[in-house]
Amino acid sequence: MKRDHTFIGYIEQSIVRNWDMNALTDYKGATLQYKDVARKIEKFHLVLEHAGIKPGDKIAVCGRNSAHWAVVFLGAITYGAVIVPILHEFKADNIHNIVNHSEARLLFVGDQAWEYLNEERMPNLIGIVLLPDFTPVVCRDERLMDAFEHRNVLYGQRYPKNFRPEHVHYRREESPEELCIINYTSGTTGYSKGVMLPYRSILSNVDYCFEMRPVRPGDRIVSMLPLGHVFGMTYDFLYGFCAGAHLFFLTRMPSPKIIAQSFADIKPRLISCVPLIVEKIIKKDILPRLDNTIGKLLLRVPIINDRIRAAARDAAMQIFGGEFNDIIIGGAPFNADVERFLKQIGFPYTIAYGMTECGPIICSSRWQDLKLGSCGKAASRMEVRIDSGDPQNRPGEIICRGENLMLGYYKNPEATAQIIDARGWLHTGDLATMDGNGYVTVRGRSKNMLLTASGQNIYPEEIESKLNNMPYVSESLVVLQRDKLVALIYPDFDEAYANGMEMSDIEEAMEQNRQELNQHLPVYSQITKVKIHYEEFEKTAKKSIKRFMYQEAKG
Repeated sequence: MKRDHTFIGYIEQSIVRNWDMNALTDYKGATLQYKDVARKIEKFHLVLEHAGIKPGDKIAVCGRNSAHWAVVFLGAITYGAVIVPILHEFKADNIHNIVNHSEARLLFVGDQAWEYLNEERMPNLIGIVLLPDFTPVVCRDERLMDAFEHRNVLYGQRYPKNFRPEHVHYRREESPEELCIINYTSGTTGYSKGVMLPYRSILSNVDYCFEMRPVRPGDRIVSMLPLGHVFGMTYDFLYGFCAGAHLFFLTRMPSPKIIAQSFADIKPRLISCVPLIVEKIIKKDILPRLDNTIGKLLLRVPIINDRIRAAARDAAMQIFGGEFNDIIIGGAPFNADVERFLKQIGFPYTIAYGMTECGPIICSSRWQDLKLGSCGKAASRMEVRIDSGDPQNRPGEIICRGENLMLGYYKNPEATAQIIDARGWLHTGDLATMDGNGYVTVRGRSKNMLLTASGQNIYPEEIESKLNNMPYVSESLVVLQRDKLVALIYPDFDEAYANGMEMSDIEEAMEQNRQELNQHLPVYSQITKVKIHYEEFEKTAKKSIKRFMYQEAKG
């Protein structure tokens, strides 16, 4: 199939070609066909036009994954607006900050997030609209209210004989460098950086998916990673829609139980997830189905029995619906034993490495070709190097450049200059080696980002900076243990003992600190447990903690 080589062209072409096919479904809820999406986009454009919204204006969307979330995204960019996705789990202060910093004119918000927001804290918005039914709850411009109230009349006047495929004609991006998305990378403080992704980056990533992924019109895709992150946004939503797939949006946390239930119903062809989800399912749901003695050995020894191999593969395939031909695993390092097991049984998976600043793909390879433990080779249209002088033997920083690269950080040229050098190389902050065949193996993540099983990015330094200012805390490390955030704390014993405290008092003070800290953090980045560290953390010559020494601590 010949494709229109613009991103907006992809969207237009997919709608027209798949007009009568299912497009977007809220799991256990309503379904929109591609023609329904087209009509909603058209009404969306009429509202924006009559409300005085201009191309280039910012439109924010904050809510759980849903068909209407997708409609807002598609409606905004096909109109020429810049979309600003915001995770609904963010605290109200963070949402207010992002809305204001991005200079958004409109905010589309889910019920749960709206309950905690204060419209007075977002004075530059002309309106706030609920995602479930597109009801405006705040209107500061009469034109906006009038447009919403009369959108069906306006639609009927413009298309008196119904809206048909030949009416689908969207504006095209003026240039590859035109801004499409501002994606804020973190929500644990009010100082998130807004990554500016141009159409060039989005198009390049979708092109890469077309080259690598086996999705056809009508194939089913489950969208369970947050659409506010580029991993789920690109692989599930943007590529899936452009390919004519039928997207299902889960409305609950993707636990193994929810995955087993929904995937059995949907039977997706393509799945994107973070490593922890796969690791949990393999260890808790696949190995126990096999002979117990053999199951314990499968992660450690080669499988030599074809019957055992086939049984393990069938069990693993069925729990993910049984009809998929690829699971894309990315966002964090994959457990080496689990990966070895999957490769031995012929389980179809792809390892992807990337970051928001590349929208997100940097490296990726499928299991048949993948070097175990690596994150694959450089994606097409991307140059990847290891900045060490001897990349095969000495780890160095991963640097990259190419069509996927962001424009920079919104209204933050200083931060942009710190990460993109004068030659256009993006410095990822991740340390890796690269073998003679181009396979990149990440050795350490200098950015220290943690990724939960639900796909949330967590930046521990931001939590630690708050924790270190709390009573009787000398220094701390936040680590991920069994998908739970744990704070390792070295208390200020001198101060505590000087105040007559005993060890039980110190432990109680640390627990109080945990509870107080959690009141100021999003749910997904709250600390579940505090562990007292009785000695100072080991440090480098620059006095920074050797974080890698504590990441594998067992709970």
